[in-house]
Amino acid sequence: MEFNAAIVSILVLCILCLFKINVLIALMISSIVAGLCAKIPIHKIMDLFISGMGQNSETALSYILLGTLAAAICHTGLAKIMSIKIAQFIKNNRYALIFIIVVISIMSQNLIPVHIAFIPILIPPLISLMNKLQIDRRLIACSLAFGLKAPYISLPLGFGLIFQGLVADNLTQNGVMVQKSEVWHYSFFLGVFMFIALLIAIFISYRKPRIYNDSNAVQYEGDDNVKFEKKHYITLLGAIITLLIQILTSSLPLGALMGLCVIFGFRAISHKNMDILINEGVGLMGFIAFVMLVCAGFGAVLKETDSINSIINFVIPFIEHSKILAAVMILAIGLFITIGIGSSFGTIPILAVLFTPLCLKLGFSTPSIIVLICAAAALGDAGSPASETTLGPTSGLNVDNQHDHIKDTCIPTFLHFNIALIIGAIVLVMIFQ
Repeated sequence: MEFNAAIVSILVLCILCLFKINVLIALMISSIVAGLCAKIPIHKIMDLFISGMGQNSETALSYILLGTLAAAICHTGLAKIMSIKIAQFIKNNRYALIFIIVVISIMSQNLIPVHIAFIPILIPPLISLMNKLQIDRRLIACSLAFGLKAPYISLPLGFGLIFQGLVADNLTQNGVMVQKSEVWHYSFFLGVFMFIALLIAIFISYRKPRIYNDSNAVQYEGDDNVKFEKKHYITLLGAIITLLIQILTSSLPLGALMGLCVIFGFRAISHKNMDILINEGVGLMGFIAFVMLVCAGFGAVLKETDSINSIINFVIPFIEHSKILAAVMILAIGLFITIGIGSSFGTIPILAVLFTPLCLKLGFSTPSIIVLICAAAALGDAGSPASETTLGPTSGLNVDNQHDHIKDTCIPTFLHFNIALIIGAIVLVMIFQ
C-alpha cells in the first residue's frame, strides 16, 4: 500500500507537536518520513533537506538582525519605558491594554518592522498587569496573532510589501499579470474578516476572567518620572531608518543593518556592547530563525515527493465544474501545506504553480485569484506549531510556564483566524467573479 507523503508527514508533524516534541526535531523527523514514503534514499532526503534550508536564509538573517535591533531597544531602556507608560495609561482598563497590544503588533509589521522580536521584550513586563486584570492569555495570543498576520495580508508596507510582492511575482510567472501595488486592493478585505474574528475573540470567546499564579511574573517598578532621553530618540531613528531602507530596497536584512548602524554610530549604545547585543539578538530570534530554515528544508523534501500534485490530481475531477468547490479545495490544500511548513511566504510559490492554471481554466477573475492565493498562503500561519505567528506570542506569554503553546496559542488562533479567512475568501470570490 502506497501512502501519500504530504499527508503522512504533516500528520506526523502535528502528532509530534501535540506530544510536545521540539518543533525543530519534529520537522526533521517529518521530512524523513515524507522522503521515505516517496521511496527517496535517506542520504538524498538529507541532501534535499539541507539544500532547501537556503531558501529561507534571507528570512533567517532578517530575524537575527531584527532580534539585535529589538535587544538594542531593550538595552536603551526604551522597552521598559513603553511598558511603564502603557501600565500608567490603561490603569485598570483591560480593553485599553488589548487595543495597545494590537496596535503595537501591527506597527511591528509595518512602521517599525521588528516582527515578533518585540514580544519577548515588551510582553513579559506586562504579564503581572494581565494577571491583575485576569485577562485570558488566549485572548492576548489572538491579539498578537492578528497584529502579526493581518497587516502583511492587507497593507503594502513592511512585511506586507514582501508578501504581496511574492504574490504578484509568482502569479505573473504563472500567466496572471499582476502588479505588486494591485494586490492589497483585494487582499485588504481578508484583513477585515480577520478583524471581525478578533472582535469575536475579545467580546465573546475569551471575555471571561482567567486567574493565573502571579508569583513568577516579571515585576517592574513604575516610575512616574521616566522620560525620553537622547539615546531613546536615536533608537527610534534607527527603527525608522530600518523601515525606510526596507521599503526602498525590499531588503529586510539591509534595513536592519542600517538601523543598527544608526544606533551604534550615534552611540545610543556603546560599541563595546556590540557583541553582547548580537548574542542577545541570536538568543531572542535564533530559534525562530532556525525553525524558518528547517521549514524550508521540509518544504523542499515535500516538493520533491510530488505528493501535493497527487492530492490535487485526485480532487480535480470533483471540482472542475464548480468555482466554489474549487475555491474550497484550494483553501484546504493551502491550509494543509502551511500547517506543515509554518510559513505563508514560503507557501506562495508552491500554490501559484499548482493552482494558477486551474483558476484560469475555471475562469476565475484576477481579483479572485489574488484573494485565493493570499488566503490559501496565509491559512495555517495562525495555528501552525512551527509558525512565527504562534511561536512569537508563546515566547512572551509563557515566561512563567502558565501558557501552553498548543492549547493556549495554536488552537485559539487556528480557530478564529483560519475560519475567518476561509469564509472571507469564499465570499470575496463570489463577489469578484
